[in-house]
Amino acid sequence: MTEAIRVHAQLYAELNAAWAIAKKDIAIYYLKPNIIVSGALFPLFMFLAFAVGKTAGPSVMIPGLIAITILFSASSIEPVSIPIERRMKTFDRLVSAPVSLHAVVLGESLSGFLYSSGIALVPFIAGLVIFGTPILNFFPLIIGVILTAFCFATMGTLFASYPTESPGDIMSMLNMVRLPLIFISGVFIPIDSIPSIGKIAVYFSPLTYGNDLIQSAYLGSSHFNPLVDVAMLCVFILVFQIVANRLYKRFNA
Repeated sequence: MTEAIRVHAQLYAELNAAWAIAKKDIAIYYLKPNIIVSGALFPLFMFLAFAVGKTAGPSVMIPGLIAITILFSASSIEPVSIPIERRMKTFDRLVSAPVSLHAVVLGESLSGFLYSSGIALVPFIAGLVIFGTPILNFFPLIIGVILTAFCFATMGTLFASYPTESPGDIMSMLNMVRLPLIFISGVFIPIDSIPSIGKIAVYFSPLTYGNDLIQSAYLGSSHFNPLVDVAMLCVFILVFQIVANRLYKRFNA
């Protein structure tokens, strides 16, 4: 019983530390211009550039807009906040605090998750109010947004482990991953229409499964079984969390 109480107390302390880190990012970084541009405006303009002239209806386009908005907004907080804190030497104090790196990684990921979940409401509400886009099933939409947002928030935290004081260094590396993901994940090009060589890459993109879940909420059908989408997103989250923890440990030893 004593051991169970100790484990419970430690878990509670770690979660409190993670929430404190997330609240710090919320208060300081959410309204920074570079985060607003890279997390909200850039995916919107990019989506419009590829959507103009297409005949697909809102029930096809809105899910794609939600998916790429989550991709960019979830992974934009940590690549900005962590290099800035390295420059200000506050990140050193954070990793040397009496909390585990698991709490640090979780807290940083949580801030990106919350930011992305809020930003995702914009295209969702626009679809309902402006286009009257029907939602056939809310459950896969909610699960898809939650898992996709946390997945890419963790990916942003992973990339931010690179020991630099310049957000631009991390953003340039991150965009080399984010931009190709859009074109191999069924957002603009249906998975069935992707060339054979590209279909192999489809399975290695977390956006594939997040977009598939979100689309199923609007279309009533999905390319993969929804349980496969959920399972793969959970696998990506776990892998990103583990790799991020190891990289932060290596670069801050």
